[in-house]
Amino acid sequence: MDTTSAPKVILAGGTGFLGRRLQRVYAAAGYDVVVLTRQPEKVAAPARGVAWDPARFTEWTKELEGAAAVVNLAGKNVDCRYTKASRTEILKSRINSVRALAEAVRRCAVPPAVWVQAGSLAVYGDAGPLWCDETAPIGEGFASEVCQKWEAAFFKAPMPPVRRVMLRIGFVLGNEGGALPVLARLAKWFAGAAAGNGRQWVSWIHAHDMDRIFLRCVQDPAMTGTFNACTAGAVTNAELMAELRTIYRRPSVPGLPAWMVKAAAWLMGSDASLALTGRRGLPGRLMEAGFRFDYPALGPALDELLLGPRLPVTVPDRMAALPAR
Repeated sequence: MDTTSAPKVILAGGTGFLGRRLQRVYAAAGYDVVVLTRQPEKVAAPARGVAWDPARFTEWTKELEGAAAVVNLAGKNVDCRYTKASRTEILKSRINSVRALAEAVRRCAVPPAVWVQAGSLAVYGDAGPLWCDETAPIGEGFASEVCQKWEAAFFKAPMPPVRRVMLRIGFVLGNEGGALPVLARLAKWFAGAAAGNGRQWVSWIHAHDMDRIFLRCVQDPAMTGTFNACTAGAVTNAELMAELRTIYRRPSVPGLPAWMVKAAAWLMGSDASLALTGRRGLPGRLMEAGFRFDYPALGPALDELLLGPRLPVTVPDRMAALPAR
């Protein structure tokens, strides 16, 4: 594709699980995809990599001039031990990337038309059975506090008139990364136990639908503000693990006590809160916007990912009614 006249999408931090997918998605839609990364040599066609250091305003800032969109995925992976140093880096990496991009946008004679910012449903905290649409109360705890400061940095950054979209992303189901491959292997190896009491909610979305949401956010000028990026079919941790065991025809196993989850998480270099807390997300604004999920139910989504491609089942996103909250 000749990219000399193609509209440009800037992917900041676009080399992870979601970023690699979005490189292909935006390129297939006809965009010139530029990935801002500390390791530009690792970016391959159809995208091109540009060296990026949020602390230095070097050549990368020129890439934003006249761009169709900026999509920011940058931030330290939260799948780590929550030491004091890692907590600081989790927050700083998110805030600093937002501030750097905002400054670069301010320097543009022709700023990007839209900025799509990746966020997290963790902003609602450990919300128990409460249905969390975009109007739900903000939660407490480390993860929620990070998200609140992250969103504030994004929405309060002084910039020219740029359409801003915040996606509060749930548990993205995909084979190329994220937690699904790990959980699937555990289930396959007869170790697919629920974590703790198993009643914590998992708000999920198939990576295919996540791709489509990111694309629509760039292309649809009506998309603005905050959106929950998850299906309306949240399940408990116990239900998720049961579905995985069913796929591999594995028997039921006793739940793993919370103390064992904490020990296992520490040994794996992770934090137990990722498995022991959750929230019941609801994509209220996406449904109101008429977005149609190709994978609204967990069973077919997992079947497609773990057993092989199936034709997606499309249902109207304007479901008869939102679940009672």
